[in-house]
Amino acid sequence: MELKDKIPPHNLDAEMAVLGALLFNWTAVNDVVTFLRPDNFYSLQNQTIYESMLHLFSAGVKGDLLTLIDDLTKSGKIDAAGGMAYVSSLTDKVPTSANVDYYAKIVLDQSVRRSLIKISSEIKAESFDETKESRMVLEEVEQKIFKLTDVNQSSRVLPMSDIIPETIKLIDTRYKNKNSFSGIPSGFTDLDSMTSGFQNSEMIIIGARPSMGKTALALSMIQNIAIERKIPCGFFSLEMSRLQIGQRLLSQVARVQGTKLRNGMLKIEDFKKLQDAGGECYDAPLYIVDVPNMKLLDLRAMARRMRVNQKVEIIFIDYIGLITSENTDAPVYEQQSAISKSLKSLARELDIPIVVLCQVARTAEGNEPGLAELRGSGSIEQDADMVMFIHGDRNKNKSSNEGYDPVQDRKLIVAKQRNGPIGDVDVLFLSSYTKFENKSKERE
Repeated sequence: MELKDKIPPHNLDAEMAVLGALLFNWTAVNDVVTFLRPDNFYSLQNQTIYESMLHLFSAGVKGDLLTLIDDLTKSGKIDAAGGMAYVSSLTDKVPTSANVDYYAKIVLDQSVRRSLIKISSEIKAESFDETKESRMVLEEVEQKIFKLTDVNQSSRVLPMSDIIPETIKLIDTRYKNKNSFSGIPSGFTDLDSMTSGFQNSEMIIIGARPSMGKTALALSMIQNIAIERKIPCGFFSLEMSRLQIGQRLLSQVARVQGTKLRNGMLKIEDFKKLQDAGGECYDAPLYIVDVPNMKLLDLRAMARRMRVNQKVEIIFIDYIGLITSENTDAPVYEQQSAISKSLKSLARELDIPIVVLCQVARTAEGNEPGLAELRGSGSIEQDADMVMFIHGDRNKNKSSNEGYDPVQDRKLIVAKQRNGPIGDVDVLFLSSYTKFENKSKERE
């Protein structure tokens, strides 16, 4: 094997040209910061220098040779950056900043190639490891490749000449389909009339106190979307197991009491209903992930796989408080804020609605919940395109004869909708089947 085959792909001239061009024209940082990261540089010296440049940029300081050397010196990284002589020589490598974008893309391309070589080596090693199932190896490979594709996603500035024709086309499509929703219908008539369905790229929050039916509402929507309308749907169940989810779905589709499924006190006619419901659920394009305390990065990677492999058009997550942040040392508020922002960006990246369940604070017990009661972080309220709450009076639904009334009044409060009206929607909760239905349906 030749020596060049052992050295990872890199282009030191391009790396130095990028840094030199930025020192010539500091405003050029805006052109590369959206896609070029410090670890894209092969040289550790160049990584250190670029990190210092990003630090100055974030602080709003205009960077030049003097401010850069000063920042490196104060942080104790001037030696790691190759010393003052090396930093000063960077401006000699490029006569102008005009081609900084071109140089940066060369650096990025070489970085991607190094990553591919690394992944290939890992695949080879894991393929020889017979303690791992081949399917597990394939899943890990897919996750790594999907993560790698993120590096090529840069921001685009679009002129109105591109935007207006697309907008007119969208309006024309809605005009020709007056009776259809522009988004994915939830199955609740009044809610869909208010929202026109769940829209692509939006993050929708469903909040409620414990035992008010967050999961039940999500599964009722999933029944309409995936089982009845056959729209591919993903469901991340971080709280309930796949068997519990399957039992819930069979109960609500077959309209067989959940307690009968749990204690086995079934009748012959119940088995016939369950058999028919099982057939409907079996053919549904519903894909469930039941990993407790799932890491945010794993969730994002799995969502991308669902979008590409299963073509899912909407994703439900139950619930945001059980997603594990990568930065576990940070305060809970900051972790929740980072998770919220990440889920919103994921909805935009995949261009599908993402419906996220969320707990609300104890102060909302017995009262109508509001945006301030969303548990974990104010960022959830800010990032969400739509926020709805489930509200119902527990005492009002009590029956004088036996426990709770099997058919209870509930209210969906649309407290925020970025692109539509807010208001209340009356629904029914069928506690026997843990299922929500339209209020217009006859009470049973």
